[in-house]
Amino acid sequence: MPLLTDTKALLLGFWTTWKHIFRRPVTIEYPDEKRVPYPRFRARIVLTRDPDGGERCVACYLCSAACPVDCISMQAAETDNGRRFAAWFRINFSRCIFCGLCAEACPTMAIQMTPDYEICKREIMDLVYEKEDLLISGCGKDPEYNFYRHAGIGVVNRRGGNPDEEPPVDPRSLMP
Repeated sequence: MPLLTDTKALLLGFWTTWKHIFRRPVTIEYPDEKRVPYPRFRARIVLTRDPDGGERCVACYLCSAACPVDCISMQAAETDNGRRFAAWFRINFSRCIFCGLCAEACPTMAIQMTPDYEICKREIMDLVYEKEDLLISGCGKDPEYNFYRHAGIGVVNRRGGNPDEEPPVDPRSLMP
C-alpha cells in the first residue's frame, strides 16, 4: 500500500507541474508597470480641508487614541473665535500599519486614506510627516461636508432647529 500512495502523490505533483508549465507568468515589472489598487485600498494618510478652505482637524486626539502603534501625535490650539485646530500634527509612517483606524475615528473626516502606496525613503526620519506635508488643498471623499456647519461654533439652534434635522420626539407620546 505505501508504494501505491507514494506513486499517486508523485504523479499528482508531476500533473500539477505540467498544468502550470505553459501558463504565462504573472510578474509585473514594477517601475514600468504599476498595479491599480482596489477602490477600498488604504495607504497614505492625508489631512483634508473644509469646503470653505479651512482645516478640518479640530485636534480632538481621537485619531492618536485609536492608533494601535502610536504613530500620530499633535498639539491642540484655538483661534480668537474659539475654533480648535492642530498647531502641529505629525505621523510617523515608519511605524504606521495603514489600518485605517485613525480615519474611522475622525469625527470631522479630516484624516482620509489615499491609494498612494509609494512611500519609500532612504532616511527613516524622512518618513516622519508634518502637518504641512499631510495637508492637501481639496476636501477629499466628501466635498460637501463641513463639521462646523453641523456641530461647531455658531451652531446654537436647539435640537431639531437646523435645516437638516427632525424635531425631537416626546417619549411620552409613544406610550399606548
